[in-house]
Formats: sequence, C-alpha cells, structure tokens
Amino acid sequence: MRSRPVVAQVVIDCHIHLNDYTDAPVPMETRLDALEVAMRENGVDEAFVLTSYVANSARPRVEEVARALRARRGLHVVEGISLGGGAPFDLAATEERLRRGDVIGLKLYPGYEHYYPTDRLCVPVYDLAARYRVPVMFHSGDTYTKRGKLKYAHPLHIDDVAVDHPDLRIVICHLGNPWLRDTAELMYKNDNVRADISGLVLGEVEAKFEAWLIEQVRELILYAGNPEDVLFGTDWPLVEMAPYLRFVRSLDLPPEQQQMILHDNAAYWFRLDEHRRRKEG
Repeated sequence: MRSRPVVAQVVIDCHIHLNDYTDAPVPMETRLDALEVAMRENGVDEAFVLTSYVANSARPRVEEVARALRARRGLHVVEGISLGGGAPFDLAATEERLRRGDVIGLKLYPGYEHYYPTDRLCVPVYDLAARYRVPVMFHSGDTYTKRGKLKYAHPLHIDDVAVDHPDLRIVICHLGNPWLRDTAELMYKNDNVRADISGLVLGEVEAKFEAWLIEQVRELILYAGNPEDVLFGTDWPLVEMAPYLRFVRSLDLPPEQQQMILHDNAAYWFRLDEHRRRKEG
C-alpha cells in the first residue's frame, strides 16, 4: 500500500510495558536495556511505561519501575492502579508520586479487573488525576487474557466518565478495539477524550488485515474529525515497534498530521514540558 515518504520525525510511544512475558525470568534491567535498544533501532525518542494492575515477580510495582527509570532518559511512568486487589493501592502514595513528578499519568484496567469505569471506586482516582492535571488511561476493548470480561471494557462506559468529570483528561487504549466506531463517537462528542492505537494486533500483521485496519483507522480519524485525538502507542513488548510505525505512515496522512499522532498529541495531552519542570524542581 502506498505511503508518504518518511521524513525526520520525533516519536513518543505512549504505551509500553516492562512486564516479563517470557517463560524464563528476565531481570527488569535487562528488559529496560531491550526497550532502549528497540527505541534506538526504531527512532523512538521517548516512551511511557505503564505499570500493571498485578504486582509479582513478572510485573514490577510502580515504585520499582520509577526507581529504575530515574537513571534512564526519555522514559516516563504511567501508574497502573488496581481497584480489584491485584496490586497494593495507596491513594496517598500515588499522590506523592504525582507531586514529585515520578508519574506522568494513571491507568485503570476495567475488563481485566471486573468493574465499570463508572464505579464509585474510581472517583478518587479521577479527582486526583484532575487535581494534578494528568490523564487517566483506560484499558478498553479486547483483553489479552480470556479471564477478562468485555462488558466492563466497552468504551461507551467511558462517556459517562467524560461527561461527569469534564476536567479529566482521558485516553482510551487500543482505540477500544473492536469498537472503533464507538471510540470515534466518544472523541467526536467529548473534548476531554483521546485514544491510542496500541495493541490492535499481536505479532506479525497479515497484509489483508493490515489493509482493512488502515481503512478503519482512517475512518475513525475522519469521523472524530481531528487527528489531534489519536496518540501513537505500540504495547511493546507484545507488539514490535517497527510494524506500528509503518502502520501510521501507511495511513497516508500529511507529514504534519503524522507528527501530531507520533509525538505532538501525547506531548500536549500528558503535559510533558510541565512534567519535566515539576520533576526537575
């Protein structure tokens, strides 16, 4: 499929993990080294590391990830929050990380954990995020595990959150796949909603499916009416970075809109400049 020529671009991958998905344990520092290699090889300048709703030997706690990333440039933490008991959650400790600038955003995992985004348990998280002006990312759509329950992960539930919390910055992960049209409507209707394109597929993408997916994402951008609403993310290491960069460039968007998706939208929505000042201060 024809794509526009690749020009020099600045890239933020707003959705990666340091979870260990291998059978044999791999130290987190080794996983971090692999991430930095992947970023260099693919021209990715910065990345947001999302911690998990589970804390164990394969899924490090946010404190551990934040410590490890302090010595690594271009990497920022999005704190995954468990409301279902999969990982310890202390609202005061999360606020302190936000205050120090150790965390650039928060993430909830409805679907993996069995609650709706409208559950009252979520409200303190929304209030905290709005107070510190950081986005809340929502898992939305299909789940990596068959133990997930899709009724909790449908993007339409996030409409209530957007309306009831107008000061909250929202990111719907994975475009709510397979409910892309619903996600497009949420972005069209709500000024405080964005979506990332991460994790739409796992492994190599068949050419026929890639062509179909390109058309779906083009339609989503057209329906939502604004390429500013879409953020680049991969879901690395479940997904390689190179095919995702190729995918964005295959959308055949003007260079300035490519740059918006690959970098500018995430930098604005996550207030990267303000975050850097807070962290340095």
